[in-house]
Amino acid sequence: MKKEHMEMENVVRIAIQAKGRLNEQSLELLRESGVGIDENKRKFLTRSANFPVEVLYLRDDDIPQAVSMGVADLGIVGLNEVEERGFDVNVAQKLGFGACRISLAVPKTEKYESLEYFNGRRIATSYPNILRRFFAEKGIEAEIHEIAGSVEIAPAVGMADAIFDIVSSGGTLVSNGLVEVEKVLFSEAVLIANKELSEAKRALLSQLMFRFESVIDSRDMKYLLMNLPSDKVEDAIRIVPAMRSPTVLPLAQSGWCSLHTVVREGELWSKIEQLKKIGAEGILVLSLEKLVK
Repeated sequence: MKKEHMEMENVVRIAIQAKGRLNEQSLELLRESGVGIDENKRKFLTRSANFPVEVLYLRDDDIPQAVSMGVADLGIVGLNEVEERGFDVNVAQKLGFGACRISLAVPKTEKYESLEYFNGRRIATSYPNILRRFFAEKGIEAEIHEIAGSVEIAPAVGMADAIFDIVSSGGTLVSNGLVEVEKVLFSEAVLIANKELSEAKRALLSQLMFRFESVIDSRDMKYLLMNLPSDKVEDAIRIVPAMRSPTVLPLAQSGWCSLHTVVREGELWSKIEQLKKIGAEGILVLSLEKLVK
């Protein structure tokens, strides 16, 4: 029994969504972080072969409770579920995927001017606790009706005057004759942790967070290689300063060098255009697999 307890102290259990998009993205993050999970042998609980991690598959709305109770040490779940369930856990890290928002929406035929519109109205939602807190902060008194699934049809069938629901692209609202009027909570996948982790498990958490951060940072970066006139190096460094400084290597041809750097993907084309203007040529753009700071 003592040996089993010691073994469990050296393993961290992480709960992830059992199925769906968040499940796929969570497993992808684990794989890219060097945590191998054999999905062909997937069960309710799976042990990694190359890192001291057990993966526990749960419904997303059960994950915050499981982590708070210590059934799981860590969890990957949407911030919206953490806020709605209200269990006492640490939000250890934002993970950069599963982005969405929870918003109030009304029928497009309604004239909406301010939050006062919702006083005395019936609001259908799967997130009553978040909505109650929001309305309490704003001094709004409304009837909140909790329903599971298909929240967007509630106004059309007479169940509610408005809805409070997850919005990603907004297409579902449009197809149901609704318009988004108030964005209440911006959510993404987060790593949550039990507040009473042992020292050994906190050390494993730090290792995982370090790996996750390297993977997440690399997804937004591109590696640039280019040939450049040697007398334009200082100009290039002002355009693409890199994390510390670009790498500059001499070419066999006199007066030319090769410059290596990293840039954020959102700035990529504007940076390339500026580099072309100062004489850069043969520009290669490569994806980064990992970025370890």
